[in-house]
Amino acid sequence: MSQSDSYEDIVKARREEKFAEFEDERKGLLHKFHHALHVTPALVPLIVLVASIVIFGVLLGSRFFSPFALTLILQQVQIVGIVAAAQSLVILTAGIDLSVGAITVLSSVVMGQFAFRYGIPVPVAVACGLACGALCGALNGFLVSRMKLPPFIVTLGTWQIILATNYLYSANETIRAQEIEESAPLLHLMGAKFQIGGAVFTVGVVFMIVLMLVLSWVLRYTAWGRHVYAVGDDPEAAQLSGVNVKGTLLSVYMLSGLICAFAGWALIGRIGSVSPTSAYEANIESITAVVIGGISLFGGRGSILGSLFGALIVGVFTLGLRLLGADAQWTYFFIGVLIIAAVAVDQWIRKVSA
Repeated sequence: MSQSDSYEDIVKARREEKFAEFEDERKGLLHKFHHALHVTPALVPLIVLVASIVIFGVLLGSRFFSPFALTLILQQVQIVGIVAAAQSLVILTAGIDLSVGAITVLSSVVMGQFAFRYGIPVPVAVACGLACGALCGALNGFLVSRMKLPPFIVTLGTWQIILATNYLYSANETIRAQEIEESAPLLHLMGAKFQIGGAVFTVGVVFMIVLMLVLSWVLRYTAWGRHVYAVGDDPEAAQLSGVNVKGTLLSVYMLSGLICAFAGWALIGRIGSVSPTSAYEANIESITAVVIGGISLFGGRGSILGSLFGALIVGVFTLGLRLLGADAQWTYFFIGVLIIAAVAVDQWIRKVSA
């Protein structure tokens, strides 16, 4: 009996060892997956983007899965993508900028009005528009960094101020595409198209991609980029480590405003005219792209390339559902699901990391 008991105990112990090994392996795989998501935040939106392209490609065939259709998505999201780059910088510092859309439109209006109302040379008018965007961003940065006001409240207020300034200054006048083409074609530069095979690109699309790549490199490999992440993660610890928190915040908001001004230039090329009522959804669309792109709203974590993937995901769903003949409201439905899922994934990553 004792030998039988001993044998049964040995078998039971071996079974428990194998089960423990299996559990450790499962935990190991989960840990590796979590580590990959933590180290590469843009991985999730990239997977979602590829999956959505494949799904719509299977459902629609050559109508969707073609160079022309895929580059059309790039053209449609170029404004949102550029503005999302600006929004990403601010959100990485644990802030938010509700004025990005208003800065984009005001910058485009300044470019158009300076060129047509005052007869200023177009290159100078474009430079003035870019300066206008940078100054608006600097105002936000000053109020947040020096006055220590909450970014949400500050940008909510400046959004209204800049929007009102835009309408008052432009007198709600639209500069038509024909006038621009005849007198100031430089304003249409970002909308200039060129073809590579069956794919059609614009200068604005190229600018968006180059901007994302440059900002991604800067954030990853420069001291300024590391300071941005440090401020977003823990500003007090960053201050104690020698980081100029106020200067970093000011530079982030100022750069954000400048990028929005470039988005305003691209907006003129995209719609062909200078309209004070355009891009009114850029605020929410940019935040949507950033959140879906895996950048944490709590700051300090995320990749700016994720914002590009997030914008492209919205573009893929919009075009794909349109080609399927679905009601436009389904686009908002699925984007809402993706937003909640993205925030849930971010919370899961943070919880497991803790």
